[in-house]
Amino acid sequence: MRNIVLTALAPIFWGTTYVITTELLPANRPLLVATIRALPIGILLVMIYRTLPTGIWWWRSFVLGALNIGLFFALLFLATYRIAGGIVATTGAIQPLLVVLFSWFLFGERPLPLVMLAAGIGIVGVGLLVLDPAARLDALGVAAAIGATVAMASGVVLTKHWGRLVPLMVFTGWQLTAGGLILAPLAWFLEGGLPPLTFTNVFGFFWLALVNTGMAYALWFRGIEQLKAWQVSFLGLLSPIVAVFAGFLLLGQTLSLVQIAGVILILSSLVLVQRSSVASPTATQPRSTNQPPVSNKAAR
Repeated sequence: MRNIVLTALAPIFWGTTYVITTELLPANRPLLVATIRALPIGILLVMIYRTLPTGIWWWRSFVLGALNIGLFFALLFLATYRIAGGIVATTGAIQPLLVVLFSWFLFGERPLPLVMLAAGIGIVGVGLLVLDPAARLDALGVAAAIGATVAMASGVVLTKHWGRLVPLMVFTGWQLTAGGLILAPLAWFLEGGLPPLTFTNVFGFFWLALVNTGMAYALWFRGIEQLKAWQVSFLGLLSPIVAVFAGFLLLGQTLSLVQIAGVILILSSLVLVQRSSVASPTATQPRSTNQPPVSNKAAR
C-alpha cells in the first residue's frame, strides 16, 4: 500500500499540469514549455549526483528519455494547446490498456481478464469525467495526444523491463536530461528563443520542473520498479480526476452528475486492478546480466 500511495502522488501532481499550462505559462510555446520542464532539473540532478551512464546505458537512457520525457512532453503540450483538456485526458486513459498489450506481445506477460475489464471501465470513466461533447476536434491535436499516450506506455514497459543499476534520482536525472536535450534544439528551431517572462510564468515553470517533473517522475520510476507495469499505469487515471477538481476549485468550473459517475468508475477500475495484483504473483524486476555497473568516475 505504501508503494501504491507514493506512486499515486505522481499522477496527482500531473493533474495540475493542464491548469498551470493554460493559466500560468506563455501561450502557444509547447516545445519551450516541455524543454524548460525537463532540462534544467535533469542537469541539476546529474550535477548533484555526479554520475554518468556507461556502456549500454547511454543509449538506453536516451531511448527512455525520448519516450518518457522528450517525445511525451512535446506531444502532450502540443495537444494541450490545440484541443480541450478533456480529449487529452480521455486519450491518455488508454495507456493502461496499451501497457497491458505491449507487455503481452513483447514480453509474454499474459493479462488477467479482470485487468482488461478494469482498463475498459477506466476508459469509460475518464470519458464521462472530462469529455465535452461540444469540444472542438483538431486532427493534429488528437494525433499528438494519441502519440503521447503511446510514447508513455512504451516508456513504462521498457523502464520496467530494463530496470536500473543506479540510485533513483540518478536514473531520473539521466532521463530528464536526455529528453531535454532532444527537445531543446526543436524548441529553438521551431519556436525561437525565450520570450519575456512574467513572475507568473516563472512560478509556473518552477512548479512544473520541481514538483510535476523532478519529484513526480522519481516517484513514478520508483513505482514502476516496485509494482507491476500495468498496475502503475492504472494509477495514471488519477490525473484527470485531479485536473477536473483543480478546475472546479481554482477556475470555478462545475461538476455534473455524469462527471461524478466517471470518478466512481475510475476508482472502481483502480480497485479491480489492486485485486488482480493480489490474485497474481508479483513479477520480479528483470535484470540483464550483461549490464556493466555504472561508475561515478566518468563525472569526477
